[in-house]
Amino acid sequence: MEWQELIQDQSLHDLPFKIELNASGKIEMSPATNRHGRMQGKIYARLHQLQNTGELYLECSIQTGKGVKVADVAWSSNQFFEKYGEATPLPAAPEICIEVLSPSNTDIEINEKIDLYLAKGASEVWICDEMGDMRYYTEQGKITSSTIIKNFPANIFA
Repeated sequence: MEWQELIQDQSLHDLPFKIELNASGKIEMSPATNRHGRMQGKIYARLHQLQNTGELYLECSIQTGKGVKVADVAWSSNQFFEKYGEATPLPAAPEICIEVLSPSNTDIEINEKIDLYLAKGASEVWICDEMGDMRYYTEQGKITSSTIIKNFPANIFA
């Protein structure tokens, strides 16, 4: 299945799941929780507050080497947005891709997403765990805080 087919399929519009495509074009779904959505909102609001340039995306679809993956939240520079805008899926990853962990996520899956987003051009990948604690990754590995968005809190509930 192609991404455009998936987003136009009316039977999938009201599912309470995050939908992605794997490398074979098969649908992968993970259940959404209200806490997950609340955490996405808190991250989005804090980014909006701290960064007065660039664009924010919720549920940002990105064509990766292993299918279409959907970052929970993403931030791009104005230059990235001018180049790619709202292409669906984006052919490259915005500078910051953020995943909010769910109980159904495995370490293998999250590590793969970190690698896929970085391979598609993300400068940083942020992971928010179920307690709201943030972790940051670049191509060089784990870092202590974002080098792009200064003063982002170590915990989104702080």
